[in-house]
Amino acid sequence: MSVEIPTGTGLTVSGNPMSSPLKDVRGVAQHMVGHFVETVAPCGTLPGDAIHGDVTTITRTCLELAISMLDGTDIPEKTKRLEEAAAQWAREGIPIDTIHHAIHEGFKIGSDLVMGSALTQHLRQDGPNGEAALVIAATDMANIMDGAKMVVELLDRMTSAVALSYVRELRSVVSEHHTAVHTLTSALLGGHSTSTMARECGIEVAETYHVLALSIPQHPEERSATLDGTVVARRKLRRVQAELATRYPDQVLSLLSVDGGTLLVPAPTIADDQLDELIERLSRAARVPITATRVSATPQQIPDAADQAHELLDIVHRLGLVRGLFRFDELALEYQLTRPGPGRDHLGSLLNPLDEHPELLETLQSHISNNLNRQRTARMLHVHTNTVDYRLKRIGQLTGFDPTQSSGLWYLRSALVARTYQAG
Repeated sequence: MSVEIPTGTGLTVSGNPMSSPLKDVRGVAQHMVGHFVETVAPCGTLPGDAIHGDVTTITRTCLELAISMLDGTDIPEKTKRLEEAAAQWAREGIPIDTIHHAIHEGFKIGSDLVMGSALTQHLRQDGPNGEAALVIAATDMANIMDGAKMVVELLDRMTSAVALSYVRELRSVVSEHHTAVHTLTSALLGGHSTSTMARECGIEVAETYHVLALSIPQHPEERSATLDGTVVARRKLRRVQAELATRYPDQVLSLLSVDGGTLLVPAPTIADDQLDELIERLSRAARVPITATRVSATPQQIPDAADQAHELLDIVHRLGLVRGLFRFDELALEYQLTRPGPGRDHLGSLLNPLDEHPELLETLQSHISNNLNRQRTARMLHVHTNTVDYRLKRIGQLTGFDPTQSSGLWYLRSALVARTYQAG
């Protein structure tokens, strides 16, 4: 919103308006613009029409704003013009520090003119040798002090107006870009034509993609009774999105919620062996361990690949596998075992002897999810490693498949996959 400065009595020095040195708006503006071209980058490299157009126009606006404030008149319209100009600069990519530097340089010139004129009016040749002496009446001194304070306030209001406009414009541009990218991602996942949207986004559709299905677990603070879990979850998601935008700008397409979603990673830009690092970075940003599965696809294959990646992610969850990135070739067998049919039914029945021994079934699942690490399984179950060994031996006796042998483990793992889908 525009900054409003209340009206009041104009400031004077020796009966003359303090704004008098600025009244030649055209001449003062011309002097300031010349100074900008010489000292403020990149003003010196701007086209001539920009220097004599936008830059000169807005310099005059700032001078008129200063005159109005010193004269105690209403200035919202001039402030609005400054905001509109700043928005245009933001759209054209002129850095905000350049604008602020130019404003400060202009204030130096304007302050010298105003304060220099005010003090000159009180110089008198009163010394014994005709030297100048400065004699200022109490009223004029108060006005000069008020003028100095007003200059600081005016500088604050101008820089605030510029900053607000830049922030609004940046948010608008980011929002438009985010909406366009979101639409492009949705189109790819939906199997729709993307050529027009890709041009509008300025993003080239890759020949192949790594299609990643992500699972983002709850942050511990989401379950806190003293915190708003919704706010915590949203902050977690924003950190993940910020990491993607900062680390992989306009490369990784995403469709995410607080508990996960889908990433489309261009294969020509980010190699398969870099995906593990990507997931690690996102996990650090989320401050929770993210699990992901990967399937490769052309743009036309993305809808089916996304479904497949999320099916793989479901398998990872059902098996309770260690967090991280899993590729299709690592889970191809498990994926095939989830297909309905008599084979799946038979495999699931192999674990029926464990129905009356839930601790054995839990041990088998934990042992597999921990990559057959006995010590880690023991810590997870809060038992001794000897207890884990005993339970694995009992599983072999009851089912006929020894989990310490590769052939027996193959059947037990397959049976565990099949059974989880029978139960689901």
